[in-house]
Amino acid sequence: MSLNLLAAYDAQLRTDAETAHALAVAPMGPLRLAVFPGGRGFVSYADLDGADAARTAELVDAALEHFRGIAGITSVEWKTRGHDHAPGLHDALIARGFVPEDTESIMIGEAGLLAEEVAAPDGVELRRARTEVEVLAMEEMQGTVFEDPHWRARAETTLRRIRSDDTVELWIAVADGAVISAGRLEPVAATDFAGLWGGATIASWRGRGIYRALTARRARSALARGKRYLQSDSTEFSRPILERAGLIKVSTTTPYVWAPEAD
Repeated sequence: MSLNLLAAYDAQLRTDAETAHALAVAPMGPLRLAVFPGGRGFVSYADLDGADAARTAELVDAALEHFRGIAGITSVEWKTRGHDHAPGLHDALIARGFVPEDTESIMIGEAGLLAEEVAAPDGVELRRARTEVEVLAMEEMQGTVFEDPHWRARAETTLRRIRSDDTVELWIAVADGAVISAGRLEPVAATDFAGLWGGATIASWRGRGIYRALTARRARSALARGKRYLQSDSTEFSRPILERAGLIKVSTTTPYVWAPEAD
């Protein structure tokens, strides 16, 4: 089962779908080099075409040269996957100033297994965030949970996204007028997948089934949109919840991030 899910992930998501919302995308051999709002560079690929360690180092050098030539780049993320054959990649990235961030689990499951009725606790309302005020409140809460001082800039990006793309769904849990949990559903065009992203719950409300209830709501919406699978890159906070809901860990992903001042 997990091998079939991983094969679907590699075939359908490690394509143009991964950079669909980028400002610019440039192919470079097996690599896909993208620029997202805020000057965020991004490197991904389906595979490295059997590159050995020397060729892998050449690809890293070429990617960095590409991004150095673009004004306004603030960081570059090289997204790695644990199941890839990538000789020498870790050493090549570290030697060039990339810093590995926390490894996350690649979780995939049948949307139908998660689309159950899960009641929220008394006094908690689950709903779509549709107004600017709701989106800002959601992003501020997530910024607090993830200790992200740049949450407002991400909020502006989110607002631009939902103004131009009505397939993105922002789900929030509200208690006493405050957003206490949230998560996005992002259906991926021309695939069987929808992504579960941005899941966060403030500490005082954890352990009450709120995140699972939000996941179930998003699963039902994904099914209504014709999506069979749900996928998430999960931290160790959300992985156990998604496993209990029916998602399976099929691999891992580790972002390596380079910033100009670190070069």
